[in-house]
Amino acid sequence: MAEGLELDHLTITLDGRRLVDLHETVAPGEVLSVMGPSGSGKSTLLSVLIGRPDPGFDVGGRVRLEGRDLSGLGPEARRIGLLFQDDLLFPHLSVGENLAFALPASVKGRAARAARIAAALEAAELSGFAGRDPATLSGGQRARVALMRCLLSAPRALLLDEPFSRLDADLRRQMREFVFGRVRAEGIPAILVTHDLEDALAAGGKVISPLGEVRQAGGPA
Repeated sequence: MAEGLELDHLTITLDGRRLVDLHETVAPGEVLSVMGPSGSGKSTLLSVLIGRPDPGFDVGGRVRLEGRDLSGLGPEARRIGLLFQDDLLFPHLSVGENLAFALPASVKGRAARAARIAAALEAAELSGFAGRDPATLSGGQRARVALMRCLLSAPRALLLDEPFSRLDADLRRQMREFVFGRVRAEGIPAILVTHDLEDALAAGGKVISPLGEVRQAGGPA
């Protein structure tokens, strides 16, 4: 079975204007950065990859994940996680309940689910935070919980929608290290869309434009 996330001559056009033209394979544990200004097609690319293409756009080519053609599949069937700029934690749920919301139905039994949540919190250096109200967390803590919630859903690939753009410089550096470290540890392919070169370079992989122009060759993180 083929590994990774494959964008097989993926094109996205609007009114005859090509916004996206990519032929790339992202290996497990690697991050492909797609960099460009607002309006360059980055968000449209994510909507296509997640299975919710915006109306009016023409999509060509194929997206494959671990050799499986994702054409025609909805978001739930694709098993692709998406991390946004905002943490989007549910304010009426505790930290632990936010994490539990993402657990697959295959994880059965209170003890097994609690163990998964505890392990996620430990990985995020937030052991003992299960009962906390998300409103009491710092921005960095909330961002870590949001990432672990995404990973608990057992995605086979991860999309990163400028997740560091609203963080200050020190926290931004810490969160980049944490997010990219978890991608490598989980061994899943990831695509980062960003307008920030520092974010793209920190990912350690190839940096390209939405039209496939190479901005930076891949290298060690």
